[in-house]
Amino acid sequence: MMNTLQAIGFGIVGFAVIVVIGIVVLTRLGTSVGGDANTTAIYLSGQLGSSGLSGWIPAVIAVAIGGLFLALFGGKKQY
Repeated sequence: MMNTLQAIGFGIVGFAVIVVIGIVVLTRLGTSVGGDANTTAIYLSGQLGSSGLSGWIPAVIAVAIGGLFLALFGGKKQY
């Protein structure tokens, strides 16, 4: 079970790193281009941030851990 939890942890950390890199790239791109592109980049970085995609991380963690416990305790016993 610990191996599965470690894999989930690595996945969540990897997801967080990708979101942060995406936010940095979008804001840098928007400020270098300016105008409407800047407005769009700021909007997209907000959608990646806590109000958007990465706001789902706590729910994903809860569902993953719940699924692990259901699989651990609800599985058929091998004799």
